[in-house]
Amino acid sequence: QVQLVESGGGLVQPGGSLRLSCTPSVSIVTFNPMAWYRQAPGSQRELVASMINGDSTNYADSVRGRFTISRDNARNTLDLHMASLKPEDTAVYYCNGIRSNGRMRNTYWGQGTQVTVSS
Repeated sequence: QVQLVESGGGLVQPGGSLRLSCTPSVSIVTFNPMAWYRQAPGSQRELVASMINGDSTNYADSVRGRFTISRDNARNTLDLHMASLKPEDTAVYYCNGIRSNGRMRNTYWGQGTQVTVSS
């Protein structure tokens, strides 16, 4: 079974920073693309940041310049570095990855990790 496990969430004050990590049960280089999503209470899930081919990145307008998505092959993790956090960043953050097998494209989701930005 392929699994993604997120970690690093918690309570942080506005203006603070957090690093989220996503650790798959198989080699991270077998996923393409990968992404971080988030879902706030009462809101739809939204794409936060994505990575294609291990280096090309895209960001939602709301986080561009504050968040950084990166892949660490040595640690076998996909990381989301979050800085200058705002209360509106409060959400459950999910790791997402796609693995291809011939014609098949399978998508995988982590269980989510809670990020709360509050004073």
